[in-house]
Amino acid sequence: MTDTQRDILSAGFSLTLIALACFVMQRFFLPLIWAGILCVATWPLYTRVRARLGQHHIVAAALLTLLMAAVFIVPVLLGVAQAARQAPELANYVVNANTDGIPVPDFVLHLPVIGDSISDWWQATLSQPHGLAHLFSDREINGFHSARDMIKVAGVGFMHRLVDFGLAFLCLFFFYKDGETLNRQITNLGNRCFGAVRWAHYADKIPTAIRATVNGLVLVGLAEGVLIGIAYWLAGLSSPALWAAATGILAIIPFGAPLAFLAAAGVLAFGGAVPGAIGVAVWGGIVLFVADHFVRPGIIGNATRLPFLAVLFGILGGVETLGLVGLFIGPVVMVLFVTLWQEAQPQPEDVGSPVAKPR
Repeated sequence: MTDTQRDILSAGFSLTLIALACFVMQRFFLPLIWAGILCVATWPLYTRVRARLGQHHIVAAALLTLLMAAVFIVPVLLGVAQAARQAPELANYVVNANTDGIPVPDFVLHLPVIGDSISDWWQATLSQPHGLAHLFSDREINGFHSARDMIKVAGVGFMHRLVDFGLAFLCLFFFYKDGETLNRQITNLGNRCFGAVRWAHYADKIPTAIRATVNGLVLVGLAEGVLIGIAYWLAGLSSPALWAAATGILAIIPFGAPLAFLAAAGVLAFGGAVPGAIGVAVWGGIVLFVADHFVRPGIIGNATRLPFLAVLFGILGGVETLGLVGLFIGPVVMVLFVTLWQEAQPQPEDVGSPVAKPR
């Protein structure tokens, strides 16, 4: 057997093992990715905690994992508890609305210019029996005959997400504990495949991109929830804190906040508080426009030195193609692409100098 044949067989064997490992672990890719994002984003905090604990990496990893879990779990549990109290009433309303139809609200009839058009559309769709089922493409609502069916389906989906949630934090603990070893192994592999200089040029940009994206998405999203929550309180919306929390969570996704503040405006309008509904919708739109078009791209772009359009397309394209995790992967991909683009540009010494060389 020649050396070339041996190299081909060795490469085929390696690729086969990689493909089999990916096939076996495909169910766990999402928790692994989330754990990796959290680990990279909070690694400086982990190193400080470990230093305070005398370099006891296991204790530091366990403590910080519990802290991260509490940051996510406590708000989720509060929201689930509130939703559980209101779920039967909401489910019954949805089922009855789907079965009997929803009458046109009075305020829609009095809207200037567009009131007649909205009223005609409402009567042709939502006011008809099973109108909600025809409005949604999946038509799952049509198969629900009781509130128990809706709660059962929602519960199954929640348990599925809960398993992913637990696996992500389990992986996060081991990423903290063995992070330095794993980083060293990845660096050795990258150096072997791409060369030490080029690998370092790309690898150094990934943590910066992830941390900047986390700050730009999570912190700005929470700030949006607070600002729009003030409008909920001023408009007299019931449970403004819960609505603000839901808005902050949805605001992590660019253009996700409208799902919350427009729903809140709808609740206010159905309750007769039309001026408050208009105020919430207008203020929410202003906050959303400023945050998603200026603040977020500025935070992420300044840290990663990306152009505005690269940041915007990275965020929106990532969530469009990969879902929620794409919010963080998209900007990283754009950082690596821009790095490759800059690498392909001629360096100043390659272009040549207009000054004549001395003899």
